[in-house]
Amino acid sequence: MSDPLRDRIQEYYATVPLLFADAEDFGPLRLFVRKEPGAPYYGGPGHAQPTAEGAASVGAADIARVRARQRELGVPEAFEWLAESAPELRPLIEAAGLKVLRRPLMALPPHHTLLPQPVPDGVTLRALTADDPVLPAALALPRLAFAQEPRPATGPTDHLPDRTKLSRLAAELTEDGTVATVRPTLRARHKTLLAALAPDGTPLATGHYHPATGTTEIGGIGTLPSARRQGLAAAVTAALVTHARAHGVDTVFLAYAEDTVARIYARLGFRPTGTTLLIAGQPARS
Repeated sequence: MSDPLRDRIQEYYATVPLLFADAEDFGPLRLFVRKEPGAPYYGGPGHAQPTAEGAASVGAADIARVRARQRELGVPEAFEWLAESAPELRPLIEAAGLKVLRRPLMALPPHHTLLPQPVPDGVTLRALTADDPVLPAALALPRLAFAQEPRPATGPTDHLPDRTKLSRLAAELTEDGTVATVRPTLRARHKTLLAALAPDGTPLATGHYHPATGTTEIGGIGTLPSARRQGLAAAVTAALVTHARAHGVDTVFLAYAEDTVARIYARLGFRPTGTTLLIAGQPARS
């Protein structure tokens, strides 16, 4: 039996990549191929659409064809799909030698009122423009926020303060063209990037969303390690929901990897609604 909420999410997964990529079909599978520079997209079942009765089922040869095309393009052999939309795909992917990760989804009920969340004194929340001077640091922050947990300090930058690391990463992303790649996406409103800013303008937490078909996935919610446990992730999430709803989005969902994070979203009113499966180690799309 069809689930309307999951159908909306499936439609979103099938649509939002087309803002940035072309679609190439390989039988029942589809591969999204970037038109412009940026993190590469993935392959999936046509994409994330339930297999219609009588339609061709996915086979090992289809997976091999997509992977061969990804190797030809020089992009990671990445796949992503809703577990409920193609339950037969996971064992085939794993049999092909790829490790599959599970990411539960949560959605906010459409009529749930999400109030602004408190932030420390002096911290402000702001949706960043393409020319915002904070943009490079905001794009660099997830690299620190999602870095693996503490390990022995052996590298030349391991003992540096977070803000020094952030400044260096921001300079790297500016120099390698990453910042320039993101600016047109912000100008076109295909992406909204929101930051919690310290009084001196340093981003302490960030998050983003890409809207399509009245639906969006909130992603990239990360906090500078030295600024954690101050409610900033909840505040950024709530602000993103408010911004998205004010700009025509009525279905908001997100994925999580850890139960501690899920509890934050549950307190805001998000509820379980399915599962995304993806390949371990594939690049995050921001």
